[in-house]
Amino acid sequence: MTDSSTQGIKTVLHPVADLEKAKAVYTALLGIAPQTDGSYYVGFDVAGQHIGLVPNGGPQGMSSPVAYWHVPDIEAKLAEVTAAGATVKEPAHDVGGGRLVATFTDTDGNVLGLVQDQ
Repeated sequence: MTDSSTQGIKTVLHPVADLEKAKAVYTALLGIAPQTDGSYYVGFDVAGQHIGLVPNGGPQGMSSPVAYWHVPDIEAKLAEVTAAGATVKEPAHDVGGGRLVATFTDTDGNVLGLVQDQ
């Protein structure tokens, strides 16, 4: 049997209207400079969490922060949550470096994310 338990929320992405202004606020909040600093994404790794800033909600059209649960088997977890009533919003796909991500909505329409690191 595959272990499909979660490893907790370790990633939270925030859509932002002005990346430079948001970067300044999050740098002040977290007390560190971003480890990823591009025009398409700014990411901070602090206290075992990854906080990402996505300009204008990115290609996925985020309109609010999305918490990403880290799991050992993303396909198994997607199957479990959909069997329980969730709806896949963005199927699992590789975002680079073997990292798979997916999003789904719960029965109230809240968007949740999953991450699997290879």
